[in-house]
Amino acid sequence: MSGYTAFLGGKAIAAGDRDEVARAVRDSLHLHDGAVMVFEDETGRITDIDYRSVAAPGAGRPKLGVTAREVTLLPRHWEWLSQQPGGASAALRRLVEEARGKGQTERQRRDAAYRFMQAACGDMPGYEEALRALYAGREDDLTAILQQWPQDIARYAATLLGHAPNEPRTEPAA
Repeated sequence: MSGYTAFLGGKAIAAGDRDEVARAVRDSLHLHDGAVMVFEDETGRITDIDYRSVAAPGAGRPKLGVTAREVTLLPRHWEWLSQQPGGASAALRRLVEEARGKGQTERQRRDAAYRFMQAACGDMPGYEEALRALYAGREDDLTAILQQWPQDIARYAATLLGHAPNEPRTEPAA
C-alpha cells in the first residue's frame, strides 16, 4: 500500500508518498470544488498535507529522505550492530523493513478501517451497521454494505482491512 491516499467526495484522486499526494492535490484544486480528505494508509487516520509548499519533482535521482536521529542502545546492542554487514544503520534498516514486511495485526487493520470509515463514510447508507459488522467480524455483512458505497471508498476500506481490492464494478444507481 502507498503512504497516503486523497479523496474528493467518494473518489480517490491521488495515492503515493506525501509529496506525490500533495502535488496531485495542489494540481487538481483548480479542477475540483470541495473538501479533499487525505488519509495515512497504514493507520487510516485523516491527515493534513501542506500542498502549497511542496516542490515540483526535480530531474535526476530523487532524494532518499534520510533523517539522522539519535538511537539509544545498550553496549551489547551496539556491539552486535557493529558486526553486521553494512554497519549499524544498514542493520537497523533491514530489521525495520523485516518487521514492516510482517504486516499489521488484524486489530491494527480493523482500527485503520474504522478511522477511515468514521472520517469519510458517516453519511453512507448502512454506515452504523458497517461498523457493527466490522467489529463483530461479520465480513459478509460488511462486504455487502461496502458494495453500496462508491467504488473507491469501498476499495480503500477493503485494502485497509488487508483484503485484495475488488474488481472494478459499476457505481450504484443514485
